[in-house]
Amino acid sequence: MESLLSALMGEFLGTPVYFWVAFVAIVIALLVFDLGILHRDEHEIGAKESLTLYGFYVAIAMAFGGWVWWQRGAEAGLEFYTGYLIEQSLAMDNMFVIATIFGFLAIPRIYQHRVLFWGILGVIFFRAILIGLGAALVYQYIWILYLFGAFLVFTGIRMFKHQDEEPSIEKNPVYSFLTKRFRVTKELHGRNFTVKQPDPKTGKIVTWLTPLAVALIMVETVDLIFAVDSVPAVFAVTQDTFIVYTSNIFAILGLRALYFALAAAMNRFRYLQISLAIILVLVGIKIFLVPMGIKIDTLLSLIVTISILAGGVIYSLYKTRNEPDIGAEQVPESGRLEP
Repeated sequence: MESLLSALMGEFLGTPVYFWVAFVAIVIALLVFDLGILHRDEHEIGAKESLTLYGFYVAIAMAFGGWVWWQRGAEAGLEFYTGYLIEQSLAMDNMFVIATIFGFLAIPRIYQHRVLFWGILGVIFFRAILIGLGAALVYQYIWILYLFGAFLVFTGIRMFKHQDEEPSIEKNPVYSFLTKRFRVTKELHGRNFTVKQPDPKTGKIVTWLTPLAVALIMVETVDLIFAVDSVPAVFAVTQDTFIVYTSNIFAILGLRALYFALAAAMNRFRYLQISLAIILVLVGIKIFLVPMGIKIDTLLSLIVTISILAGGVIYSLYKTRNEPDIGAEQVPESGRLEP
């Protein structure tokens, strides 16, 4: 027992082990609760259920941040909340692209939660690698923050210039690679990611990917690409690996729950990307100042981020107040891939 307590009180990446254990236990419990209880029977998730589940995830994240505040002080708590909000803000653009993927592949709403749920596992794994790599680089080479900052500013300016462009899934290199290099069925096969079917050339029974598997791989790829923006952004707030990672995961868990409410009215958030571009530029400037020893107050960063994000949402809803809600995807009865 003493050896176990000693191990828990030890440190991993500068944070007591029991913090990591508590975080992992909470995430596992949330995933089991989500799949094993809430969605044991697959069903279409409506906007009301989506918002309720999102509120639940936000409450868990706020409670976790409160625990960090209590255990490690106000500065750590504010850093968690700021990192959480920045990640949620930047990942919203990710949700719009995911909705476009589902629409292009004609994935019915009843199966979309299955893709998003299993996609979370990839997020947990790949974010750990990216954040661990980023933390190691920052620890060894503090000047790497200059590159992070410049990249975020460049990305923000690029996002502002291309805000009206729609993502082209058909020309996406990942989609092209999968459809050319793998056997992919034209039709969905229920909730299955793979299916056994005869090869049209040899007649042998082989494994085929379904459009659901293509959607999962593309969603994972999109998240990895967006993480290249969002992970350095949180390093502008703190270089504490624990706070960067936990704020990222809690933000993604919440947004995946919110997806179905957002997807039902994508057109109403038309101007949100401008807010996200501004946040990226400001965060890029902030992270550029860190190696110079100039640190902008965390509370001020939190207030500014909330104000910009809220402004974008309110302005979007006001400008589109007379428009009907239109989702990014118009999903038919079954999915298909064109030959």
